[in-house]
Amino acid sequence: MGVDMVFALTGPDRVGIVEEVASVLLGLGGNAGTSRMVRLGGQFAILMLVTLPEEDPATIERAFEPLTSRGYKITVGPAGASPLSMGAGWLPYRIEVIGADHEGIIHEIARGLARVGINIESAETGTLPSPVSGTPLFTMTALVAVPASLDKAEWIAALEEAADQSNVDVHVSVADAL
Repeated sequence: MGVDMVFALTGPDRVGIVEEVASVLLGLGGNAGTSRMVRLGGQFAILMLVTLPEEDPATIERAFEPLTSRGYKITVGPAGASPLSMGAGWLPYRIEVIGADHEGIIHEIARGLARVGINIESAETGTLPSPVSGTPLFTMTALVAVPASLDKAEWIAALEEAADQSNVDVHVSVADAL
């Protein structure tokens, strides 16, 4: 049996970084579970749920000193429960947002969701060129956990109000799971 920990790494992208991280975790007796990895602007980021035989973050961080000495940043901490894993009463939804790219869209959508008690479980954002003009379009896909006690029409109205404030379109659908 092990301890679930959240591991995060950020630093310069290079060939072999994922293998090196996986090797260190394996050397610690760890097992990688759910993870997200992405290259953004020449930097690489890993966010991973790992099961380790020991929960001492200092021991784990020492194992990664060869990477931290080369400029990589590592954080390790105990995993917590997500709202959906806390039991019944949370429903999964997918929210898709699209509109002309400008500052503040993520903030406005996140604020609208937080105000009504909805938790963002995961989100991806990006930009793509508009098919007609080539103008950058902002896109966001989020999986959210909605308390079953919330009136669906009310929370969707709050989300649509946030979308109107940001001048973006929003589409909500039931998700299979998070």
